[in-house]
Amino acid sequence: MEKHLSGVKPESWLVSAGRSSEPGAPLNVPPIPASNFIIGAGREYSRDDGTPTWEALEEVVGGLESGRAVAFASGMAAIAAVFDQLQGGAIVALPDDCYQGVAGLAVAGAEKRRWAVQRVAVDDTAGWVRACSIADLIWLESPSNPLLTVADLEAVCAAPRKPGAIVAVDSTFATPLNQQPLEFGATVSLQSATKFIGGHSDLLAGIATTRDDALWHALRKSRELTGATPGMLEAFLAVRGARTLALRLQRAQQTAMALAERLERHPLVSLVRYPGLPSHPTHAVARRVLRGYGTIISFDLAGGADFADSVCRNVRLIRHATSLGAVESTMERRAAIPGQGHLPPSLLRLSVGIEDADDLWDDLDSAIRTAAP
Repeated sequence: MEKHLSGVKPESWLVSAGRSSEPGAPLNVPPIPASNFIIGAGREYSRDDGTPTWEALEEVVGGLESGRAVAFASGMAAIAAVFDQLQGGAIVALPDDCYQGVAGLAVAGAEKRRWAVQRVAVDDTAGWVRACSIADLIWLESPSNPLLTVADLEAVCAAPRKPGAIVAVDSTFATPLNQQPLEFGATVSLQSATKFIGGHSDLLAGIATTRDDALWHALRKSRELTGATPGMLEAFLAVRGARTLALRLQRAQQTAMALAERLERHPLVSLVRYPGLPSHPTHAVARRVLRGYGTIISFDLAGGADFADSVCRNVRLIRHATSLGAVESTMERRAAIPGQGHLPPSLLRLSVGIEDADDLWDDLDSAIRTAAP
């Protein structure tokens, strides 16, 4: 059963999709703790055939992009399933700024000679267009993590590509509400449902959405063979979280814009990265390809790593924690994470939640000024 967003706005789809229409059925598809089913109705074993709980999540997210979704145990599991489609000796085009887990996966495969990796700057549109003609997997992450560079998906996805090539876009930071990679011509759109879809820092899940039936079946097969299936409770929680995605995103990105503007004027902040700021290097592209600028800000303090670490220890309302996209605001120094050595040492990534904007600013400003050397 696949349903697509049609005739209603995304805000309504998020609330209405993924529900049964059978009289007497629960209004919300419940968590179904089942590994196997009575044979005869087409569903026998959950790893192979899925469960109604998984399918509710796939319907909600897949429908937002008018595609077919496959749910996985985590964002990295979904990403690995896409990489799993590559034949030996493939070429992978990877952004210079991307999630360290993806970079690690790509390096590990290259070391085993499964594929060769080429790195391309996120904003090098001409470089990506050239990559489309030779690469078997064009992997884009936009906005990027954590430099928030926005790729020109419109141009890259429309470029002539090598026969059989996959153009994959990790659209986690944008969510399907702010960016539609499949509309631009991408083969598959990825979401770490751990982040904005779930929205409450209480689950791990990933989702791949495509309009290519052959790829959809292949991704399901990869999930089956590797056992990268979503948890029953996690899928249920992700659906529940998705119901309020539009409200959470609207509130948080309004606050993010206000905080970014204030940070840009702060005497102890040397650089602010937020796609909604006119000063952002890819602001013009963001205005064209994004419907909203998101809730993530990264900024460099006018000092070193110790200063940035002190700021993280000083915040009280904002939580010093990794990950993003939840109701609570979180912040961390990204260069402290292994594999992120290319980043400025004092860069902080702030995921803005739904708290009061003035309260967040007071907490952030106080933490910076208290930590100042």
